[in-house]
Amino acid sequence: MKKILLTIGDISITGGAERVVVNLANALSEKGHNVEILSFYQTNETLPYHIDENIKLHFWHNISESTLREQMCRNKLSKIYYKNAYKFMLSLRVYRTYAHFDSIIANDSTYIPFIKHKWARYIRLIHLNFGVYNRRNNFFHTLIILSAKELSLWQSYRNNVKVIPNFLPALPTKSTDTTQKRILSVGRMDRGDQKGFLRLIDIWALAQKRLQSSMPPPPLHSWQLIIVGEGEMKTQIESKIKEKNLQDSILLKPFTQNIESEYLNASIYAMSSHYEGFPMVLLESCSFGLCPIAFDIKTGPSEIIEDSKTGFLVQDNDLQGFADKLIELMSDESKRKTLGEAAKIRVTQRLSKQAIMPLWEEVLGGK
Repeated sequence: MKKILLTIGDISITGGAERVVVNLANALSEKGHNVEILSFYQTNETLPYHIDENIKLHFWHNISESTLREQMCRNKLSKIYYKNAYKFMLSLRVYRTYAHFDSIIANDSTYIPFIKHKWARYIRLIHLNFGVYNRRNNFFHTLIILSAKELSLWQSYRNNVKVIPNFLPALPTKSTDTTQKRILSVGRMDRGDQKGFLRLIDIWALAQKRLQSSMPPPPLHSWQLIIVGEGEMKTQIESKIKEKNLQDSILLKPFTQNIESEYLNASIYAMSSHYEGFPMVLLESCSFGLCPIAFDIKTGPSEIIEDSKTGFLVQDNDLQGFADKLIELMSDESKRKTLGEAAKIRVTQRLSKQAIMPLWEEVLGGK
């Protein structure tokens, strides 16, 4: 049994990295390890994901990171401190507080192990695809990336890089009813529109235009696009839906802890992201038998979807191509069912907890 600490900026917000941290912590705890989670900030009192009762959870600031930054950066001197010394002080506090831990797994750049205990292993889990290499990653013993496609790129900067994909914490016994006329997309509506919801609205507008111009028009008028999410861009997304006059066929819904019901109430999952690491919502939707369609961006969807076998991959930013594939799926219930069932089998066999956890045990064991 090992003592393992997972760190993250804010475990109280909803997102892929936060969900992965909870999944990994719960799985390690089930394996008999002594697991704790350190969240440096806390935006929300209610946590979005269930954490096993055996896992100790620590918060160092009961406010959001942005609020703390505003409080600390009220003058030029405090801004200099925050920018240059704050993370070093965090590292020092972790060093002192968690001296007896065997492994520390960092999940974002909030914590960097500038100071390390010689008996502990320091691991960084990279949740997004490669951008610019940050030399602070060199302070970690091991980097974990999600995509085998980027392994050689990461290895060109440093040694001891491992590929461990995200996993499903549990395999659902239920599958969706593919006769349902709903398309689902889930994600945070962050600044920058990573999830591509703005272009998803454009895609839906193209699909509606093609349907209306068909002679005779196919009976697809009752289909709905459901977007589940919250964030800074929600108002902009709402405005674009109204601008395109799509408010009768696009429904925005807030995040829910019962996301299973959303998967089971749809038959197609649409991922319009501009970039991803290893998207948990796509993985989860496939596990419920939803037929997936996604842009073939650099990493993520192509490691979950086999094009035309377990869903569709569309050339990035080909909005009309995406709309055409949506219409193809909307028009063919048999195809939705066949591809969705194949997607469920693929993720069950390759991306279950049972398939992935031995890779983590190997890293934590120092092999």
